[in-house]
Amino acid sequence: MTQAYVFAPAAVPTLPVEGSAALFPVHRIYCVGRNFADHAIEMGHDPDKEPPFFFQKNPDTLVAPADGFPYPSASSDVHHEIELVVALKSGGSDIPVEKALDCVFGYAIGLDMTRRDLQAEAKKHGRPWEVAKAFEKSAPCGPLHAASAVGPLNEGAIRLSINGAVRQDGNLNQMIWKVPEMIAYLSRLFTLQPGDLIFSGTPAGVGAVQRGDVMRGEIDRLGAISVTVL
Repeated sequence: MTQAYVFAPAAVPTLPVEGSAALFPVHRIYCVGRNFADHAIEMGHDPDKEPPFFFQKNPDTLVAPADGFPYPSASSDVHHEIELVVALKSGGSDIPVEKALDCVFGYAIGLDMTRRDLQAEAKKHGRPWEVAKAFEKSAPCGPLHAASAVGPLNEGAIRLSINGAVRQDGNLNQMIWKVPEMIAYLSRLFTLQPGDLIFSGTPAGVGAVQRGDVMRGEIDRLGAISVTVL
């Protein structure tokens, strides 16, 4: 018998997969905070390795690059953060580091757009970051590239330019917590599931965007995405 709902349920958020007609259904989005030493320093924090911390975006904050990024209300200081996105095909709890890459389906280029003024206010009062991080369309994300095609991404250029001028220019090998480590650590805090995404942190150079700006994000072996601020 067909299940009746009070109203129609929301569609499952998905990402396209490069070279495939199949879509990747998204379960949760986890984000790793301050995972590049130079970004930790520019944000006023100690870059020495310490246990990673995580925050979440909602799956429905994903937006296709071609659809653009609408400048959000309630903020006058919105920043770009380019990130490697790790997509899981399997999960579990207490995953060993040496088994963690077995869980990876693929990788994508993502942007963790941040209402920096609201984040600063939240930090000042010791409050959660959701209003700064989990607003509508705050996670532009390109297509997934299968790990079987691109291999493990433990090094390679990651950069972002605004209107042709480079703002962020780093290397994946600068990540404090590498992909297997972040998966293993996160699985001690949550039961990871197929469809989970991990935004793995951003290099230094974050900064404000304005309406009309064109953001171009690039990661070696994953190509590039272009997102217009609307």
